Amino acid sequence: MQPLESILGEISPADFLANYWQKKPLLIRGAIPNFEPPIDADELAGLALEPEVESRLVVGSDWQLEHGPFDEERFANLPESQWTLLVQAVDLWVPEVAELLGKFDFLPAWRLDDIMVSYAEDGGSVGPHFDYYDVFLLQGAGKRRWQIGQQCDEHTALADNTGLKILADFAATEEWVLAPGDMLYLPPQIAHHGVAVGECTTFSVGFRSPAATEMLDDLATELLSRGPAPRYLIDPPLTPESAQGPIPEAYVAQVKQLILDTLDDDKLLAEWFAIFMTTPKYQMLVDETGEQRTADLCNADGSISHYENGLKQ
Repeated sequence: MQPLESILGEISPADFLANYWQKKPLLIRGAIPNFEPPIDADELAGLALEPEVESRLVVGSDWQLEHGPFDEERFANLPESQWTLLVQAVDLWVPEVAELLGKFDFLPAWRLDDIMVSYAEDGGSVGPHFDYYDVFLLQGAGKRRWQIGQQCDEHTALADNTGLKILADFAATEEWVLAPGDMLYLPPQIAHHGVAVGECTTFSVGFRSPAATEMLDDLATELLSRGPAPRYLIDPPLTPESAQGPIPEAYVAQVKQLILDTLDDDKLLAEWFAIFMTTPKYQMLVDETGEQRTADLCNADGSISHYENGLKQ
């Protein structure tokens, strides 16, 4: 049995990594006993007023998406139910939220992305969807009902009436109601749907999983900046007839081999990958030493700025 402070409860890190990580969901009741969320709804709304902070609203049963920053008038005109405020990378703005990351020290720090915090009124949701990354959903204040469903991929049908990637079809296979301190782990590509039961906050600890195209784009930039000796395409054996026809398959094979030869440098790849995975997501939070700093939008006394009128009327 793990120490009481383990966020995995009675499951050991070795057991979790061997049997759950990127394999199957896991519900952990009381992951943080007596959890007191380090940020509340009005503080979250205060962050969403700031232009430096990435925030979104999802409103209504048809999940209409709005992007921040927001103004106080927008919050004053929200409906009584069925809406969600999401604020990205709250760990970069609020040190107390950043402290939660220490509870995930059984995973590589360079895989961590950020902690998104959401506040929802009763029935608030971002719709049934799936992600390509691992996420721990830690319940803050209030309760949220979570349903999980099918395994999804790039061919899974999506609805076309919203700015979000909502599943066209969602078949729930399991359902739980999470209370403060409970946590649900979801591996990539598992369909899930969370709905607020009353008002609630949820802390989503996400782990970065870049796409191959994203990595290739960044790697190409790195190769150009380093200026290694270029490799050039050489024609395969040609015939007069090849000048009139489509591009021969031999050319495609040559291009593939040329690219593979260019990438055949383990030292270069290791150095690039370390830089790529640790480059700050928000460049404006890089200090003069080049290190990412934890920033905040606090008052002079250290408290977090509130949305003065309050989200709960």
